[in-house]
Amino acid sequence: MKERTHIAVVGVGNEYRHDDGIGWVVVERLRERAERRPLPPGTTLATCDGDPGRLIALWEGAQLAVVVDAAHAHPSGPGRVHRIELDAVRLSQPSRASSHGLGLGEAVELARVLGRLPGRLVVYAVEGADSSLGAGLSPAVAAALAPLTESVELEIVRQRDATARG
Repeated sequence: MKERTHIAVVGVGNEYRHDDGIGWVVVERLRERAERRPLPPGTTLATCDGDPGRLIALWEGAQLAVVVDAAHAHPSGPGRVHRIELDAVRLSQPSRASSHGLGLGEAVELARVLGRLPGRLVVYAVEGADSSLGAGLSPAVAAALAPLTESVELEIVRQRDATARG
């Protein structure tokens, strides 16, 4: 296994399906913030449609991978954010929370089998209200955007600080 050297933040979804684009919007906000307040060296910001192979390629070799994705829940609470840190036990159980047919759960399981998981995987799943065609977030999901972006940035800073101490 190669040395884990970087932090990967991946926004998953489709920016043209309203709330399904939340991951893409978070990544864009982090890019904007990085212009004023640089992220730690080796931090990559990427977007992905949820294809398992592409997700694995984006987080392979990462000390920390943070994935932001829209989710469906019943009962629904649009804008509610779930933070899930996947440990060895959870990594062996694919999740069906993604709003995509194939995606994060399958990528995690495939990466586990192939030995290509990141050192740590933190998922932010945001319950959406509208995944119909069109751009822009629903009001409930838009209201979650600023605190969600701040939370992802804090994950990055905590990893940087842990790496500096380690």
